[in-house]
Amino acid sequence: MDSSDWDARYAGSAELVWTAEPNRFVVEAVADLPPGDVIDLAAGEGRNTVWLAERGWRVTAVDFSPVAVARGREFAARRGVPVDWRVADVTVDAPEPGRYDLVLVAYLHLPPAALAAVLAGARGALRPGGAVVVVGHDRANLDSGVGGPRDPAILLSPEAVVAGLDGLRVRRAETARRPVAVDGGTVDALDTVVVATRPA
Repeated sequence: MDSSDWDARYAGSAELVWTAEPNRFVVEAVADLPPGDVIDLAAGEGRNTVWLAERGWRVTAVDFSPVAVARGREFAARRGVPVDWRVADVTVDAPEPGRYDLVLVAYLHLPPAALAAVLAGARGALRPGGAVVVVGHDRANLDSGVGGPRDPAILLSPEAVVAGLDGLRVRRAETARRPVAVDGGTVDALDTVVVATRPA
């Protein structure tokens, strides 16, 4: 999907397309970190962005959908938090090297070469001691989970993400279960979760 497809998807919903709550794996990875400078790559409407800002992080949020960025600005304003919102394509515009204490890449699904470029940019954007958190639909989700893209070429695996973060210290790399509410109960989605840090 290109930016115009995402614009149409966001514009077609009166409410947030995604929940206003942050992703559970992002919360687990970040909750105990001291606030600093963070960039949220492919931030969408800002559910993780706003949660980070509410906890004192200085947040830059980037997405290639102008509609998503506009909605993110409104969401952050409603919650009363400052966020530096930018419209940009993260596959082309790498973040400033050595600028961030945290780089977040949540549910960004790209062909392998494009994903590798984004991960290289994320790795390069870290300050010493900084962390990269990557979360997304795992390839195993096709057969054993629910939701997410159906194209295996753009789904994640812990191994592929770790390979793209060469030189960092891997703190967590796994396929994790995420309960999803459905009529009558819950089912599990399977997500790749990787947390890696640059040595201080």
